[in-house]
Amino acid sequence: MSRLKELEARRQLLLRRCDEQRDELTERLAQLTPGTLLRNAAGVGASGKPRHPLAWVAALGAVLLVGRAREILTWVLWVRSAIAVAGRAAQLVRLLGQTRTPRADH
Repeated sequence: MSRLKELEARRQLLLRRCDEQRDELTERLAQLTPGTLLRNAAGVGASGKPRHPLAWVAALGAVLLVGRAREILTWVLWVRSAIAVAGRAAQLVRLLGQTRTPRADH
């Protein structure tokens, strides 16, 4: 019976912790505004100055690509396939190069 009480106490502790984390997450999500998200995406630091120019390019690219998930996925899969084919071709070229070189017999 003691084990059952111990498990129930642990369950209650975990439920309280979940409630605390849920409240904290709600507070954090309430702080997120579109302006905050854009500043963070653009890499703006606490001083209000952009940290890096490429961050602006990345943010602009992200805005342009919103809603084009299918095209992006198609492009990524195509690039991945092309890289795999290029890797296999490089292996084949190395293999052919090794078979054509004369061996030095000792």
